[in-house]
Amino acid sequence: MCGICGELRFDGSLADLAGIDQMMRRLESRGPDHAGSFSDGSLAFGHRRLSILDLTEKANQPMIDTDLSLALVFNGTIYNHPELRKTLEQKGHHFSSTGDTEVILKAYAQWGKECVKRFQGMFAFAIWDLKEKILFVGRDRLGIKPVYYHFGKNGFAFASNTQALLTQSGVDTDLDPAALHNLFSLHAVVPAPRTILKGIRKLEPGHTLTLTQGGESKLECYWTLSAKPSQESCDEQEWIGRIHEALKIAVKRRNNIADVPVGVLLSGGLDSSLLVALLDEVGVNDIRTFTIGFDDQPEEKGNEYEFSDAVVERFKTQHHKVHIPNEMTLQRLPEAVANMSEPMFGQDAIGFYLLSEQVAKDVKVVQSGQGADEVFGGYFWYPEMQKSFTASDDALMSFRQHYFDRDHDEMTQLLTPEYIDRDFTSELMKDLLETPHADSFIDAVLRADTTTLIVDDPVKRVDNMTMAWGLEARVPFLDHELVELAAMLPIEMKLRDQGKYILKKIARGRVPDSVIDRPKGYFPVPALKFVRGEFLSFMQDILNSQQCRERGIYQRAYIDKLLANPESHLTRIKGSKLWHLTLLEFWLQTNGL
Repeated sequence: MCGICGELRFDGSLADLAGIDQMMRRLESRGPDHAGSFSDGSLAFGHRRLSILDLTEKANQPMIDTDLSLALVFNGTIYNHPELRKTLEQKGHHFSSTGDTEVILKAYAQWGKECVKRFQGMFAFAIWDLKEKILFVGRDRLGIKPVYYHFGKNGFAFASNTQALLTQSGVDTDLDPAALHNLFSLHAVVPAPRTILKGIRKLEPGHTLTLTQGGESKLECYWTLSAKPSQESCDEQEWIGRIHEALKIAVKRRNNIADVPVGVLLSGGLDSSLLVALLDEVGVNDIRTFTIGFDDQPEEKGNEYEFSDAVVERFKTQHHKVHIPNEMTLQRLPEAVANMSEPMFGQDAIGFYLLSEQVAKDVKVVQSGQGADEVFGGYFWYPEMQKSFTASDDALMSFRQHYFDRDHDEMTQLLTPEYIDRDFTSELMKDLLETPHADSFIDAVLRADTTTLIVDDPVKRVDNMTMAWGLEARVPFLDHELVELAAMLPIEMKLRDQGKYILKKIARGRVPDSVIDRPKGYFPVPALKFVRGEFLSFMQDILNSQQCRERGIYQRAYIDKLLANPESHLTRIKGSKLWHLTLLEFWLQTNGL
């Protein structure tokens, strides 16, 4: 887990190492253990290292293989690197390090761009061929690790976050109207390749990008997810057994492939509790767990300690409990926003940020439960969509009425005419829901969520907030082999019993019943949901600031309507509309835009 950056010049000039150094400064928190750079004429790489595998200097990056004439920067973890190493050794390759970085180099030398299909894990990397002068950039199937990039007049630059790219000259920082529409319709999701800024894009999950020194580029997709249930005649018990086994493998991989201790972010919900149970089942001793809680509000508790405590008692974990008072939530909020590669509306971002600060004092790696809801149908809106949809219905209409934060009519009231052209989000979701190889409406919804929407909401949020403290988060529910298997499940085995039926069956007898049978919870940060007091004052100050008024994104009448009664304006999934507007403006101000 690291921070990567690089530049490739198209105009024959030398790459700018001073510019690489500027980008690396914005990536320092992602890799506090080592910094390195490399240049070869028009190409330069920068790397900040978080040491997790092969803690020696032999695994430092950029990694250069002079025999193969290849250079690499890499962020992530390849969980099957020991097996790949054996295969490559049999083919005559020799290794000087023990980690996964060198395996990527040899794999590219052996299989070329097809190497990505052999990797199991999360990854973002760039390889430079010193002989052919070709740059090859790859991102993992589920988009767990980020790759942001900028095509300029005379070259190409990439980095692990937008802040690094914003140090480069010539980046168009105008707002993208389509991205704005996505942001305020899809809970801050702006699917790749867009970002909120016109001049910065991101590599799509499951894609590679090849560039030549002359400026030619080729984008290729190497993985897609089929959403068609299996034709095999498996009964319920057989499916439970298959998913259970795949989960154990995913959890074990993410624990064992590390040369440092691995913990678990334990929320008290089913997903993270099941991770603890599975770690115990595969024989892991000394399980370390971490839980955070906030001050209560009259309408909602700010913690789920009663559930996480039950898991801790069952498995005797080494537990760390963190409590954050409301005043600290607001005090530390600017730091969390400064570490967002893109604006994030999720109320739990500040929670993950503050929890990660404490966790990083004890471990460098944690497992987290992101992805379980999307892969196994855990959100309350899935059954509602399924119930309301009929064969004659329009898929987009059924999705929109249960999911969109704002319909297009409301968007025309929110955004000024400069930023509202057409219903970009409906166009996007229509394409996603009508992508071939989905057996039903809900299968298409779950695939869109798993492969697109989750990438730029919970997955990105956890990556950003943990990496702000040099902490690697691993997400076993997004193991691509598990995801492919789950996509073949009959839909009723996901949505039955208010969702995640098969996970509940696996958990029964392993996880305390109180955790399994509780209503689904969400990471509670009540102060950002029930907007009052100092939090309301903060939002008023941001939205009434001169910068916000001069920027001219929002129509003032819409802001005034929200401020007049802030707690009554919630989205369909119970998010604060006022917080959405505040967060975007605050993110722009924080980044000097």
